[in-house]
Amino acid sequence: MGFVRSYHDLCGIARALDLVGERWALLVVRELLFGPKRFADLHRGLLGTSQNVLTQRLRELQDAGIVTRRRGLPPATGLVYELTGRGRDLEPVLLALGRWGSPLPPGPDSARALSPDALMVALRTTFQPSAIVGTGGTVQVRLPDDGFLLTVSGGRLVVVRAEEPADCLLAATVRVVQDLVFDHRPLDDAVRSGDARVEGDTGLLTRVLTAFDDHRRS
Repeated sequence: MGFVRSYHDLCGIARALDLVGERWALLVVRELLFGPKRFADLHRGLLGTSQNVLTQRLRELQDAGIVTRRRGLPPATGLVYELTGRGRDLEPVLLALGRWGSPLPPGPDSARALSPDALMVALRTTFQPSAIVGTGGTVQVRLPDDGFLLTVSGGRLVVVRAEEPADCLLAATVRVVQDLVFDHRPLDDAVRSGDARVEGDTGLLTRVLTAFDDHRRS
C-alpha cells in the first residue's frame, strides 16, 4: 500500500477515509463512474489538480483496489483507468454526497462549468421523480467532446455514456446545459441564439429539463 497517513481508528468510516479521504480521490472516482478514461481525459475533467497529484492519487487508488489500469479496447488507444467492483461500490456514496452538497453555495473560486461527468452526476443527484410523473423516453445529450444517453422511465433516470438514437437530441456545451437545467434558461432562447441544437421530441426534452432541483433549496 502506498498510503502513509491514517486515522488509526477502528471505525469503518475512518478506515474508508484512509483510502479515499485524500484530496481529489473521490473526484477521480466521480470521473470514472461512467466508464474508463485515459490519464489526459481524467486530468481535463479535474480542473485545478496537477498531473503529479493526479498520478499519486491514481497510484494510491490502484493500491487500494479501487481503480485498475489496463490497455484500452478499440477505438480507444493506450492505457486507461477504470473502477474495479470495489470502486463501483462507491457510487451510492458519491451520489449521497452530491445530494448533501448540492444546496451549498459554490466557493468564490469555483469553476463556472462542471466537467461532463460531474454534470451527469449532478443530474442524477438532483433528479426529482415527482416532476416527471407519467413521462418516459430517451434524450441524447451531445457535448463537444462527449455524449450521454438519458433514459426516463417509471420515475427513474438512468444515465450512460453513449451516443445512440434517441427520442430527442440536445447538442450544447456543458455550460449551456447547466444554464438550461439549473438556471432555468428557456430552451427556445438557447436554440435561437445558436447555443443549442435540438432534434426530435422537444416536448419530452422540455419536461426532462424541468425535472431537476435548482441547487438552491433551503
